[in-house]
Amino acid sequence: MQLSSLRFALCLACAAIAAAPALFLRGGDWPQFRGPGGLGVSQETGLVTTWGDSENLVWKTELPGPGTSSPVAVGDRIFVTSYSGYGGSAGRGEPSKLVRHLLCLDAKDGTILWKSDFPARLPEDDYAGFIAEHGYASSTPACDGKRVYAFFGKSGVFACDLEGNKVWQADVGTGSAVNNWGSAASPTLTDKLVIVNANAESESVAALDKETGKQVWKAQAEGYKGSWSTPVVVDVDGRQEIVVSVPGEVWSLSPKDGGILWYCTSSRSPATIPTVTAGKGVVYALLGGPGNAASLAVRTGGRNDVSQSHAVWRKNVGSYVPSPVLVGDFLHWVDNSGVAFCVRADSGEQVYRERVSGAGNVYASVVAADGKLFAVTRRNGTFVLRPGEKFEVLASNKFSADGTDFNATPAIHNGRLLLRSNKAIYCVGAK
Repeated sequence: MQLSSLRFALCLACAAIAAAPALFLRGGDWPQFRGPGGLGVSQETGLVTTWGDSENLVWKTELPGPGTSSPVAVGDRIFVTSYSGYGGSAGRGEPSKLVRHLLCLDAKDGTILWKSDFPARLPEDDYAGFIAEHGYASSTPACDGKRVYAFFGKSGVFACDLEGNKVWQADVGTGSAVNNWGSAASPTLTDKLVIVNANAESESVAALDKETGKQVWKAQAEGYKGSWSTPVVVDVDGRQEIVVSVPGEVWSLSPKDGGILWYCTSSRSPATIPTVTAGKGVVYALLGGPGNAASLAVRTGGRNDVSQSHAVWRKNVGSYVPSPVLVGDFLHWVDNSGVAFCVRADSGEQVYRERVSGAGNVYASVVAADGKLFAVTRRNGTFVLRPGEKFEVLASNKFSADGTDFNATPAIHNGRLLLRSNKAIYCVGAK
């Protein structure tokens, strides 16, 4: 089925939205994947440029299992997920022993305050192929200051209070992703909803009531498999749009009922992984994979097909997994192969395309703060780059004692950087 036809096959199931308390997040918090607004930018200052096993390491905490999810931080608490019992450090093992963990750490010293365990719903996708590269805890949790929300694919979405007690559980599908690549999109929050891109599980985007977990709406288009992009909530003239990339298009959904507000055609790719970023009324999307990379800028606020009316620019550069970050007038990212890109946000004009020497493979997205870009590589440490039109590597830092993969996008919290490997979380900052 063609994508143009799929748009009109959206099925909407609407229900009343229960009242929810206001958010009480602080300026230094990092409450979801890629931080405030999902944009990968923090206003924190005083971040260190260099660190290592014995330099500027505030604390290190071993985790009960591997994972690709990023840590999030609200107030004095850090939340992160991992898994154990099957695959990863446990070896292949038995799927029946697979357990996901939601952990809460003390931000001051990394002490694990509590751990909640969630046995997997079976059957689960086999630990093989691409799943072996990222595992079964790839979705970053989200926290609104009252609860923490975790997405574990076929096993569902879970809400816990800040003491680790399960408040509710919701199912969003038990299907398998294209090529059995597993689950990876992270939940996004509005004031009343948990938004989940359940493309891998049910070819849908679902909205759940934050208080009860009940489905408020479900936007489903049969056959658009291949999206692991985390939805981003964009403010447009006093209202909100939920923007998400799918194969061949960028969509804007209504938070009220999940209906498509607008769509913009993009490069056709069998997999769409990067999360969009936004600024000044424009959404920026990286698309495509090896051989068909692309990028797109589109103005928000349109209606229906805006491919001609609202597309600002299209270029033949992009990213397969890492997402972009907007800093001032420039869009930055480091792609899977360790190549750093900088383009002008207004025109898409390429400012530079430079290989980061020694970076190797990259899954994590760049984050920006304090006049620095932090680019985490899978096996060769973290590179600190200078944002702007001049390519400059400020430092390269590595924890030599940790030989596991660093797949997670870093978090920034209260002037410190949180890095996560398959073994541990590291808090980096001035002591």
